[in-house]
Parts: sequence; structure tokens; C-alpha cells
Amino acid sequence: MTTIVWFRQDLRTEDHPALLAAAEAGPVLPVFLWHPESEGHWAPGGATRWWMDRSLRALAARLAALGSPLLVRTGDPVKALPELARESGATRVHWSRRYEPAAVRQEERLIDALDAAGIGHASFNSALLYEPHEPRTGSGMPYKVFTPFWKACRAIRVPERPHPAPKALHAPERVPGGVTIDSLGLRPAISWDAGLAAEWNPGETGAAARLKTFLDGAVGRYAEGRDFPDRPDTSRLSPHLHFGEIGPRQAWHAVADAMQRGDDAHRRSADKFLSELGWREFAHHVLANFPRTADEPLRAEFKRFPWRTDPAALRAWQRGRTGYPLVDAGMRELWHTGWMHNRVRMVVASFLVKHLLVSWNEGAAWFWDTLVDADLANNSLGWQWAGGCGADAAPYFRIFNPVTQGQKFDEAGAYIRRWVPELARLPDEALHAPWEAPPLVLVQAGVDLGVTYPRPIVDHGAARAGALAALAAFSGKPLPDEG
Repeated sequence: MTTIVWFRQDLRTEDHPALLAAAEAGPVLPVFLWHPESEGHWAPGGATRWWMDRSLRALAARLAALGSPLLVRTGDPVKALPELARESGATRVHWSRRYEPAAVRQEERLIDALDAAGIGHASFNSALLYEPHEPRTGSGMPYKVFTPFWKACRAIRVPERPHPAPKALHAPERVPGGVTIDSLGLRPAISWDAGLAAEWNPGETGAAARLKTFLDGAVGRYAEGRDFPDRPDTSRLSPHLHFGEIGPRQAWHAVADAMQRGDDAHRRSADKFLSELGWREFAHHVLANFPRTADEPLRAEFKRFPWRTDPAALRAWQRGRTGYPLVDAGMRELWHTGWMHNRVRMVVASFLVKHLLVSWNEGAAWFWDTLVDADLANNSLGWQWAGGCGADAAPYFRIFNPVTQGQKFDEAGAYIRRWVPELARLPDEALHAPWEAPPLVLVQAGVDLGVTYPRPIVDHGAARAGALAALAAFSGKPLPDEG
């Protein structure tokens, strides 16, 4: 009995329930279908396509080594999978569930099509520790606040231990024709990806190596070190988790096991990382239960917020030319590597929506195109958190000061000097607010404000006052001043 295994965002062989069940039943036909139209206006962006190209090649090599090569085709899965079943003689289709609104609708249509064709099917959870429908409040509602959500999750069960990859796969006798990965056109036509290639190794092997590096060092420093962008104290597993090159159960148990071997500080750090996996779960819980939040604020009243349309300011933010060094460093890191440190993500997002009063939707769209870990659930949750309009969001009146954030989390300026090299010769005390530096200091550092580095495109104090005024007018009541 041949089973088609439809690969999507589960590009691995370890801890892959759909693949394992298919391998136990008989011959396996692994399939990847490229049809970005299925994603609607959230079709994969440039950085996602770059990663997918490399990840698919890694998966294809792994499946071929196991005995059943990856079949690649284009077309709507709702039509293509029943057709492939007829061509190959497959009697079942397996896949890993996704939880984004367009993916859920697609799976519903696929099930109808397979049922109509008399083809068996089964879907599996390989992306999350808990299904989005499992945690519920006492009144049976989905959660909107993280802490009780995560407490409820932890009470459900300890995540199941991951399963090894099948030892071998048996290819079906009839293997339909496909297309090459090259023909999908995922690689950039203009070479802009050197920074991504230098930073990342997409695929299951790269994910395992990244996890090992984290376990060998940073996991014990994570609780404190994760806030400092110049330190290698984060896992950088987010793109590997997004593409399913490693499963959350694998990451969970690898870190949980490390907790048992460390001292109290090590265990606290490891537990903090597990709670960050919890935030990933929370993001998917929110999107699955409130699917409109991919495009609309969870707090519906924020549809009326007086966002500004300012293409010049938006472009300066995108290019890392705002005149605020920490903001610019983050945006340049993003463009060069396809990734940004989480602390800096919060700062740059706050700057866009509060200093510039540009909608969180614009920021979400830019991150979607440039992040290698562009995950719809996490991207939407993060941007709505910054905009004060989502689940467990920071109140809008809490506004990050990009200068003091830089002074606190990049005190010696190593992060800024790396990504904003035109400021590298400034002394530490002038680095975070170069417009306040004495003229002689600027000359000695080779900084010509407005020429070699921009002046701030907005004054922090004035921008903060403007953001609070906009919120007061929007809400119809005065707001607390939290500094």
C-alpha cells in the first residue's frame, strides 16, 4: 500500500509522524508541491524562498539516501494530490498539519477532494507541542494572555519524546514524473544573498548543528544573555523550527535533558528557553483561534487608530537610515542576514509604530519579505504586541527609547559598530546619540551628520508626545505617563 507523504513546512525526516506512519505501512512517495498562490497575499517572501531552495535540496538528498527520492511538482495540492495518487497507485495521503488560515482552508478542501476520490488520508501534528484547540480557559475560551496559557499547557502533559527517522524508505513501483528544484525559481535573480549564505546552513543537518552549538554553550547563559544583541546567547533555531527542519519536541527534550545536568542557574536558563518555545505555541494558538489577526488587530478598536502614511519615513526605517544607531543596526542586520536579535526586533518595531506612527501592518509586511524565520503566527503576534493591539501586548503608551535601549543592552557598542560601521570610531559615550556629540568628537571619528550618517528623522521627545497624543485622541481619555 503506497502512501504519499506531502511535505510542507516539515522538511525533515527525524520526529516526522506522517513519514514514520507511512514507512511502517509500505512504500512511500515523498512529495513537495510548489503553489505559492495557495498562501494568498502571504505568499513566501524573498528570504523564505532562498531558505526553502536550500532546505528542499537537503531534504531531497536525505530522502534519496533513505531509498525514496523527493518528487517535486507545481500546482494546487487540492487537485495535484488526488492526481498523483492515481498516477502512482497510492491509496493514502499523509501530511503534517499547518494552522495558518489559508492552510487550514486548503486542508479542508483537500480532505473533501480525497474523500470524493476514495483516497485515504491522515494528518499529523509535527509543528507544535500542543494543538491550538487544547488549552482553554475555565470558561472554554482560547487564551489571550501568555502566562495562564503556558500554565495550562504545562498541565496538559509533558511533550512526547521525539521519534527517530525511518531506517529506510521503500519507493513505490510507479513514480510519476516531476520537475527540478531549480525550475521553481526560488533563488534570487539578482545576487543579494551572500550574507544569508554566510550566516545559515538550511536543512536538517544545519538545524541539528545549530541545536548542538546552543546546548554546548549558550543554553546556560540564555536567561540573561538573550537580551544582549552582541552576545551569542540565543539559539537561532527560529528558521529551522519554522521550516520544520527540527521539531519542537526535539528542541524541548534536548534542552530539558540539559537542564537535568546543570546547576541551578543553568536550569533556570534552560527553563527560560522552554518558555520561549511556549511563546511560539501561544502565537499559533492565537492565530488559529483568531484567524483574522494575520491582517487585523485582535483588539478591533485599533482599526480606528490614526496611523500615518509616510513612504519616506518607512523607507528610511527599512534601509536602516533613521539616525538612531540601534534601530539602524537592527534593520541592517535583518537585510544582510535575514534575521534580527529579538531585543532589537522589539526596539525597531516600537520605533516604526510609535515614533513614526506607521501601521504595524507595514512592519509585518517588511519582516515577512526579509526574515528567514518569517512565520505568520509569530510575525503577527510580535507586531501586534509592539502596536499594543494584540494578545498580551505591551500597552501602546509604553514607548521604547532607542537611545537608552542601546546604552543598556549594547553598552560597549559592539553590535552597533558591527552593523553601522560609519560610527565605529565614536567613543562609547557618543555612539548611541551621535547628534549630541561635540563637533570635535564627530570630526575625529570621521562622522559628518547628514552626510556619512543621517541625523535623526524624528526627535524622540516629540515623537513620544505625538504617539501619546494620537492614542489619547483615539481612546478618548488621558493616558498614564510611564516614561
